[in-house]
Amino acid sequence: MELLSATLDRVKPSPTIAVTTKAAELKAAGRDIIGLGAGEPDFDTPQNIKDAAIAAITAGKTKYTAVDGIAELKQAICAKFKRDNGLEYTPAQVSVGTGGKQILYNALMATLNPGEEVVIPAPYWVSYPDMVLLAGGEPVIAMATLEDDFKLTPAALEAAITPKTKWFIFNSPSNPTGAGYTRAELKALTDVLMRHPHVWVMSDDMYEHLAYDGFEFCTPAEIEPALYDRTLTVNGVSKAYAMTGWRIGYAAGPEKLIGAMRKIQSQSTSNPCTISQWAAVEALNGTQDYIPTNNEMFARRRNLVVSMLNEIDGVVCPTPEGAFYVYPSIAGLIGKTSAGGMTLTDDEAFATALLEETGVAVVFGAAFGLSPNFRISYATSDAALKEACSRIQSFCAKLT
Repeated sequence: MELLSATLDRVKPSPTIAVTTKAAELKAAGRDIIGLGAGEPDFDTPQNIKDAAIAAITAGKTKYTAVDGIAELKQAICAKFKRDNGLEYTPAQVSVGTGGKQILYNALMATLNPGEEVVIPAPYWVSYPDMVLLAGGEPVIAMATLEDDFKLTPAALEAAITPKTKWFIFNSPSNPTGAGYTRAELKALTDVLMRHPHVWVMSDDMYEHLAYDGFEFCTPAEIEPALYDRTLTVNGVSKAYAMTGWRIGYAAGPEKLIGAMRKIQSQSTSNPCTISQWAAVEALNGTQDYIPTNNEMFARRRNLVVSMLNEIDGVVCPTPEGAFYVYPSIAGLIGKTSAGGMTLTDDEAFATALLEETGVAVVFGAAFGLSPNFRISYATSDAALKEACSRIQSFCAKLT
């Protein structure tokens, strides 16, 4: 009898985690490595949030909580949605999980039947298709190309929807491209969704607060109130509050869906870390003053990376509206040979050669569903980014 489930044949490990792990192994072996693979701010968690966690420990708030979040955190989440997005939710419509990834996974597990489809724009976050597959569904990829600034067009969304479509996953600003949809662009997509009342919307807003150059974030249920009853709006404290390791994500949506997600969580992890929940209460309710300050640094880093990459012949790097990624095209480099003798047959070969020959770790575009590209996370120091981009420039200059 085979030990492992056949379901595992449908999925693969996370490529971004694989790149980060490989870079760490090389660094431990003594190599001079600059890792640009992880989507993790290099800022420390703000002191007021750390203080709230310490206070919770001191006060003995270390026991089990309600399966999907303490009342105080659910209230803070409701206040956040009203304050930032103009969306009214009650605590019964809120779910708190161990990171945004668990929230998304719970929702898919709770709703997908075998063969039902989920429309996912590409480039996509690497985990979306595999979570759909694990839940028994079928990912349907809708392409958002460089020519369209990596934003899905209404026509592409319309073409991807079938009678089997259960969900449309929307992510803005996007991982991996940083592309952010304007209100008009999002309204054009919600107009399509209004013509298909059987399609639910899963809006991953994790990078909501990481927006630059006056870009104004918006979310589907805010733009089209008629979608409110079939939208799950997902967010978390990982990115804006530099709390990746605290593992708190949350979502709001219809009570029936939230209840189903609670049932899934009750038989998997139960409650998220109690101390992390109290820290998240402070993150949402406390001062938000450091977010604009951090964004100024992110914008400066973005401009540095975009500028240096666009100096390379054969590389085209758009300027993203948000998040902390760039997703340059390397179409002009495919087929060339590196100084180390590797032929760049595709973007995976490019990323492999770049790591082996220069010590710069990036994630190849095929992992995100659109090639030939690669993703850089610029959530690291200016000095490291400048050195990494200099190495990439040197690597590309030696291609033949």
